Amino acid sequence: MGSLTIDSHIHVYDHRFPAAPTAVVHADDASVTEYIDTFPATTGVVVVQPSAYGLDNRCQLGAMIDFEARGVSARGVMVIDAETTVGEIERLDALGVRGARFHMLPGGAVAWQHLEPVAERIADVGWHIQLQLDGRELPVRIERLLSLPTDLVVDHVGRFMPPVAVESTEFDALLQLLDTGRTWVKLSAPYESSADVALVEPLAAALIEHRPDRLLWASNWPHPGRDRTTATWVPDGIDERILVNNATRLYGF
Repeated sequence: MGSLTIDSHIHVYDHRFPAAPTAVVHADDASVTEYIDTFPATTGVVVVQPSAYGLDNRCQLGAMIDFEARGVSARGVMVIDAETTVGEIERLDALGVRGARFHMLPGGAVAWQHLEPVAERIADVGWHIQLQLDGRELPVRIERLLSLPTDLVVDHVGRFMPPVAVESTEFDALLQLLDTGRTWVKLSAPYESSADVALVEPLAAALIEHRPDRLLWASNWPHPGRDRTTATWVPDGIDERILVNNATRLYGF
């Protein structure tokens, strides 16, 4: 990695905050101090609400404040639903939140029917939708995603489970989204698609060749259920745009 990096996807865990009833991942505590010790060169982080806490964003919001106090710029992506008020969205925006997360896998707190109402509500403050799903669903979801009034960020190289071929219709749907100029993809967490990380490498390489201006690097720290010291992944061919510049533009660092 370069000497300066923006990490566009991390989580903080603290047992003082209760897990959501919907949670299926229960991670060990992972603090701001531990993150900074692990990635001392990181200049900015995007703190993403994990599925463990559902709609209770307090842990991640507190982490953002802590990062800022320690000299690391912080932005956030939180979980809201169709019942979240405009006033609450404006409050979160003032704290540095820049997106609404939809985790459409087991453990997610917000269902698909909330997608359009949330997108309509956050469009006025310039937020994006951050989406994690099994990328194999993209061909049947693409028209819906194309109609959103916001930018879209897709997690973890599309999280195709298991990984697909570069020539597949599923991966082509991801490229179509990128080519709108309103979608970003995170190069992160290949282990979420397959235990064999090598199967994800061709997809990352194809994305880097196709649209390096729409890609974001992320550690996905602290890698729940995995060895924190070995799970961070940086694909070949990554450059300063992906490590710093794109995230600076998207999140307003």
